[in-house]
Amino acid sequence: MQKSLHIDPGKCTGCLQCEMACSYENTGMFNPSRSRIKVFDFHHEGRKVPYTCTQCTEAWCLNACPVEAIKLDHATGAKVVLEAVCVGCKVCTIACPFGTINYSRDSGKVQKCDLCGGDPACATACPTGAISYVDADWTGLERMRQWAQKTDAAAHL
Repeated sequence: MQKSLHIDPGKCTGCLQCEMACSYENTGMFNPSRSRIKVFDFHHEGRKVPYTCTQCTEAWCLNACPVEAIKLDHATGAKVVLEAVCVGCKVCTIACPFGTINYSRDSGKVQKCDLCGGDPACATACPTGAISYVDADWTGLERMRQWAQKTDAAAHL
């Protein structure tokens, strides 16, 4: 059974525990600026919304990479950046329609959510249940696939 992150923005308090857990899991330090999940603050609406890579079926990032540095992890369904292969050209950041791939000046490479190998630190750390790791069919992944197919079909017209 494929799983994916489910984000319920209505439950997010903006505590940034997800960013802290992600940065620690991936860099060994608590530094939200190095997190692969971000909490966007809609000041005027008084809302916080976590967002990260949706692990698209279409995987524009994977298909755009000229050196094939992004590969599918068949166990988790995550599109994973192979840091040893990445040349830091940032083509994937341009290809991603959601803006969830980030360039790291420290490494000269890109980084994106890899679902922590199937145990996402952000979901574990979220105290309100705003981020959970659930059966992908429940999250609306199929609806996203249908939307992506329509978008792709329209691009070929």
